[in-house]
Amino acid sequence: MTNSRSFQRIIDSVTAVIDRCVALEKSFDLQLNEILPEQQASARNLIHYLALRQHDVRSLQIVLSSYGLSSLGRTEAHVLASLLTVRTALRLMAGEKSPDRTAAAVDFSSGPALLQGHTQRLLGSSHASHPVRVMVTMPPNAATDYELVRDLVGAGMDIMRVNCAHDDEAAWSGMIANLDRANREFSRRCRILMDLGGPKLRTGALEGGLRLLKLRPKRNVRDQVQEPARVWLTDDPTVVEATAGAPVIPLTGIAIGKLRARDKIRFTDTRGRQRTLTITAREAGGCWAESSQAAMLETGMVAAAYRGAQRLALGEIGLLPAVEQPLVLNRGDLLEVTGPATPGRSAELDAQGQVKRPATIPTTLPEVFKFIKAGERIFFDDGKIGGVVKRVSKRKITVEITYAAHAGGKLRSDKGINLPDTDLDLPALTPKDFQDLQFAARHADMVGLSFVRHPKDIELLQRELQRLDASDVGIVLKIENRVAFENLPHLLLQGLQTMPLGVMVARGDLAVEVGFERLAELQEEILWLCEAAHVPVIWATQVLENMAKTGMPSRAEVTDAAMSGRAECVMLNKGPYIVDAVKFLEDVLERMKRHQRKKASMLRRLSISDAKPRQKAESPAPAKT
Repeated sequence: MTNSRSFQRIIDSVTAVIDRCVALEKSFDLQLNEILPEQQASARNLIHYLALRQHDVRSLQIVLSSYGLSSLGRTEAHVLASLLTVRTALRLMAGEKSPDRTAAAVDFSSGPALLQGHTQRLLGSSHASHPVRVMVTMPPNAATDYELVRDLVGAGMDIMRVNCAHDDEAAWSGMIANLDRANREFSRRCRILMDLGGPKLRTGALEGGLRLLKLRPKRNVRDQVQEPARVWLTDDPTVVEATAGAPVIPLTGIAIGKLRARDKIRFTDTRGRQRTLTITAREAGGCWAESSQAAMLETGMVAAAYRGAQRLALGEIGLLPAVEQPLVLNRGDLLEVTGPATPGRSAELDAQGQVKRPATIPTTLPEVFKFIKAGERIFFDDGKIGGVVKRVSKRKITVEITYAAHAGGKLRSDKGINLPDTDLDLPALTPKDFQDLQFAARHADMVGLSFVRHPKDIELLQRELQRLDASDVGIVLKIENRVAFENLPHLLLQGLQTMPLGVMVARGDLAVEVGFERLAELQEEILWLCEAAHVPVIWATQVLENMAKTGMPSRAEVTDAAMSGRAECVMLNKGPYIVDAVKFLEDVLERMKRHQRKKASMLRRLSISDAKPRQKAESPAPAKT
């Protein structure tokens, strides 16, 4: 049996933690006064959690567990109440009966209730018996394909995500109209998240390469043709974009208007194989044609039109879209990152194969050059290629490639660029974001703030929504860079000045920024801090991605999907089998709800918990009028 002195040492240890919670809360008085009254308890609980995690209490956890007491591993939603209850139990075990005069902001019932209420307010109700909402990113055809949206709602989608970095207002309106129709059909209330593009740093255009087009019919496992390759033939040289989902082949020297069904277009493809396109229908402006054989066409290739054995005309393949030639980068290569005016190109070599001029790639945001310093790391295409900045000027940066596939990494246009060591002080809202917000304020239930870094970024969005008379539109903070993670406590406190609020763990960019080996650790910390603030979390990026694209999940994806149930919402991305992926995820979440609810944790010290009160309020850039 433990003597009274030993009990007192344990009580003193718990009391020291309680005192730290109370003292840290007091130091945040200035910022707490800015929090909405209904959010005060959540903000105070978050500060208490920070105080708890500023020290390693694992040894205390072990001692408490040995007496059958709470190990404090599930205190997130009610930190001070948990500590006070443990101290009261210890005092009773030591023979003390004096009442505890310290009061907690939230208790064991009100803490989880606050999280549940905030989740309901932002994300709406879950249609299923499990509590996790399912969000789905809309593909472009969701604007015109009602059946797709209807099937997603029927499969279990709770929230439609519209990515403002793609499509336009006309397409977004079509998606929303289809969702409204599906909601009425199913008597549902699926919500809408409009994700602002933000200052996304991406690679720009590359020089056009060969003008090629590959035709590939669909085949089954027996290599039998299930569906022929379908193309649109035209003699109008200005038509190059795909028509009705089919590629366009312009022909010169052949009168398309004189062709009819069952006529043939014959040519020898780039591999020297005789190939035939069969006309299936003629419409205004061109003809539809099909091929049951694979073929590679190139601009300038000779083509002939036949009706039976009679040759009608001789012509050639017109201007096909240029096939982008990616940069192939190896370790040790130099790469120049430039402004967007000049397309990127491969390295120029001399007669001996030595580099005369390194490869170049433009960037969409050349204003970042003024923030970058030599020696900082840079990553491309979700971390597939990495390097170190060697030189910086006003017009370009020179990078030495230090990480790439052994056979060389291929870098294309429109790929993400990450600068994990660079403190980028870019406006959180671009001119396009201000424009998109006007649409979102009328149609969305919540907006996603991309590439948030500092509290002033949130304040700018809050002010703009207020100006648009849309203060009731929720804000979702996308944590996708190292600075945002390190500032998470202050981001949450700023976000709690308005409601509703949520956090998205954007695991793609975040993994590149902090290192893949740290991603699991950081997403745990984000979950803990958000639960302490009673803020719902959206678990995003690559959830069941292989299944959405191919129809079959990998084993690792299934485990990830099961773990995602610890968040309040899970986001799936678009793909041909997205409806099947939603159904599969619903089944996984339904099964896992019987086994877990959040997760107990060991309370080592967290460096992120060392948040100090902001000494001076940051002033955001003025809202655009």
